[in-house]
Amino acid sequence: MFAFRGRLDSERGTPVHAASFLLRRQMVLEQQLLRNLPELHRILLHELFHFAWRRLGNPKRASWQQLIEKEWDAHARGELGWSAQWRKDTLQDNRAGRLWRDYLAESFCDTAAYVLRLEDHEEHTLAPRFRRPRERWFSEILSAPTLPL
Repeated sequence: MFAFRGRLDSERGTPVHAASFLLRRQMVLEQQLLRNLPELHRILLHELFHFAWRRLGNPKRASWQQLIEKEWDAHARGELGWSAQWRKDTLQDNRAGRLWRDYLAESFCDTAAYVLRLEDHEEHTLAPRFRRPRERWFSEILSAPTLPL
């Protein structure tokens, strides 16, 4: 499965294991994930948190952005998943526009999957000193009585 120009394609584009369609409230997962349950869980969590990001509200999204901007200013390398890393690599110090917003969302979703699983994965390349503030941020969000999905 590939993502090409905002759509799923069977032949061209960027390889993906899953996609979420927020307005339709639908998710598509690659069938081969059924043979790898730990990876299925990680990717499913990531995709579910796309729905949470959309409904999180501007104050919480702004708080996440501040956290990520601190990392950026500290020249943090690495990420907690391929989707955020790929977008981070394309930014080239441009913290404005759609690419930046996409990176914020992907870093949020990758971090959520990391925090809820806390299992090591080859895509977890962010240094521990940058992981800990993200973990604390999520601890506060997840301790709320409800999570908007």
